[in-house]
Amino acid sequence: MRAALAVALAAALAVALAAAAAHGNGPVAFEPAEVRRIVGHGPWPQPVLPDRSNRVAGDAQAIALGRRLFFDPRLSANGAIACSTCHVPSLAWTDGRTRANGLAALDRNTPSVVNAGLGRWFGWDGGADTIWAQGLRAMLDPREMGASPALVAGAIRGDEALACLHDAAFGAGAVRRDDRQVMVDASKAIAAFVATQTSGRTPFDDFRDALGRGDRAAAARYPAAAQRGARIFVGKGNCSVCHFGPAFTNGEFHDVGVPYLLPGGRVDEGRHGGIKRLRADPFNLLGTYSDDASGASATRTRHVEMQHANFGQFKVPSLRNVALTAPYMHDGRFATLSDVVRHYSELDMERIHAHGEQLLRPLRLTPGESADLVAFLESLSDPRGREEPGALRPVEGCGR
Repeated sequence: MRAALAVALAAALAVALAAAAAHGNGPVAFEPAEVRRIVGHGPWPQPVLPDRSNRVAGDAQAIALGRRLFFDPRLSANGAIACSTCHVPSLAWTDGRTRANGLAALDRNTPSVVNAGLGRWFGWDGGADTIWAQGLRAMLDPREMGASPALVAGAIRGDEALACLHDAAFGAGAVRRDDRQVMVDASKAIAAFVATQTSGRTPFDDFRDALGRGDRAAAARYPAAAQRGARIFVGKGNCSVCHFGPAFTNGEFHDVGVPYLLPGGRVDEGRHGGIKRLRADPFNLLGTYSDDASGASATRTRHVEMQHANFGQFKVPSLRNVALTAPYMHDGRFATLSDVVRHYSELDMERIHAHGEQLLRPLRLTPGESADLVAFLESLSDPRGREEPGALRPVEGCGR
């Protein structure tokens, strides 16, 4: 009954907006089907379900430890690179660079960790199946942090407060276990912290909710340009096929016509290489370090199949906070959202390999339509998305 009433109200609102529309400058005359698609991008926020492979997910003491480790450069080979070197809170947990730079220059753009807790594959290539496995990949990669199990374990054991927090989260004496296990525990604590980083509500969410409840006055407060952009997004642009749901992503991998050649004649295999890494990773969900005794969370890893079409595919990013996380694409090639929209408007189908996407076609947007789509994308960002985290709270019995 409630659902039927909501649909009826939304349809009535669409009719009312149609009557109020004035040559494209007033509220958009959304059709009921468009309203349903827009409402499908919510509600927000979404609950973050605990990761069953990480027994300390959601644990306050593990989150406290993970936060400290996230900002600690002692986990790197040169003592100067922390997770926060690339994932900077004031830059919406990215780094603002075209491509990341750790101990050496990397090949890909730094994605934000915000809303990572809603994902199922991690990294542009999906080479990790949990946040904590992705964290270990960064720790151990000689180009990123260049750490080792001994270095990470030593950094924790050598700091009285960190050692205390580690035992508080993982059990008395846990810090004295073998180096590799202590390193895995450290990454699980970091993952517990990362999963708490979620984006807040946006102007779009208020508009979406107003449409859903049939509140004409509240819906009209959403800028007209963003309304027109929303219509393009769910209609002509076909954007919501891949960027769907409350997080604006299907969490999967696609070839969108972005070149994957690298300097020196190298090639970025994208998802093809990611599946190789996933299968070879001793820290994947099929390995002994997962805390999910049922094995249920490993189903996706167990059944993932590598195909030729995976070559050159990269993960569909969430569009939440997209206005705050430039530059864009897996290699950071586009400096602005306007550049991204232009790419899809003028898409070169020759760049999509023969076994690639069949849904994509050049959008051929007018300048006005492009500007409207950008206005819509800008409305998907949390106004507080660049705030620094609050002050550290001391953990009882652990000094800080």
